[in-house]
Amino acid sequence: MRSFLRTLLGVGLAALLLWLFLRNADWTGVKAALLTADPVYLVGAVALVVLSYVVRAERWQYLLAPLGPTRFRTAFATTLIGFGASSVLPARAGEVLRPYLLARREGLNPTATFATILLERLLDLVAILGLLAAALVLMADVLRTRDSAVLDAVRLGGLTAAPLGLAALVGLYALAGHETWMQRLFRWANRVLPARVAWLLESVIRRLAEGCAALRRPSRLFAALVWSVVLWLVICLETWAVGRAFALDISFPGSWLLMALLVVGVAVPTPGGVGGFHEAFRLGATALFGIDNNAAVAAALVLHATSTVPTVVLGLGYALRDGLDLRVIRGPAHPADVGDRQEQP
Repeated sequence: MRSFLRTLLGVGLAALLLWLFLRNADWTGVKAALLTADPVYLVGAVALVVLSYVVRAERWQYLLAPLGPTRFRTAFATTLIGFGASSVLPARAGEVLRPYLLARREGLNPTATFATILLERLLDLVAILGLLAAALVLMADVLRTRDSAVLDAVRLGGLTAAPLGLAALVGLYALAGHETWMQRLFRWANRVLPARVAWLLESVIRRLAEGCAALRRPSRLFAALVWSVVLWLVICLETWAVGRAFALDISFPGSWLLMALLVVGVAVPTPGGVGGFHEAFRLGATALFGIDNNAAVAAALVLHATSTVPTVVLGLGYALRDGLDLRVIRGPAHPADVGDRQEQP
């Protein structure tokens, strides 16, 4: 019942956001914009989508290395399967499916593997905020003439996310490298909680700490951060390429600014980011870059398609090639299932 209500809420939000996205669109103008799109840039955008998953897989291997050896093809395939699932299922199910599948195939612990996804998200936040800050500096003169309300909201969002991201990173660092306070926590849990609950808490925390082990080695963490910046530059280049296909006046640094809005749009809990992604692009393109609304609507539709369709097709292809039971996609084991049954008291 709870899952049904969550899905219903996601569909309702998507419908509302799509209405906002389309309410002022002139479909004759949108169709005309779609017909003028340059296919060369669109093919390039699709190639950049595939490249972004190559970079994601490479970065993930850096974070997974302390847990044990992994194969690139497994990291790449499970990344595509996970993101493909998130593109069509509610609640970003692929974020749980991806570490579950890789852990099962490479013999790693699911909870520790899931912790690397949390670390990935923090690295993404650092990279996005860095690119946003750079865009605001490089485009200062241009942005003075743009919609101040939207720009102020972007700045406020960045200033709010930065300390939260830093606090989360510090928390994971403490989890990864400070055994003393963990021992104190475990002793307290053993005193006040039932034995089974205390054991489960200790098992989960220890596995999460293992998954954050990259934080203990600055060189490995720095390499993962560099890959994160490369990843988001590739994603921004895809956005820029789609903009060029429609002859939109959005510079490459401008795509960094637009990406910050798209990340917020995708964070809205709708299936596949539908609605949130589209309205975020339209709002950013029209308010910050003065783009015609019909051209912005057309570009948003195509950008979402170039991002989503290759991901779903390749993800489904890898799932079928590997004989993945599609029931796993609907409900994989939760990563908190630590799997160390033999250690249970």
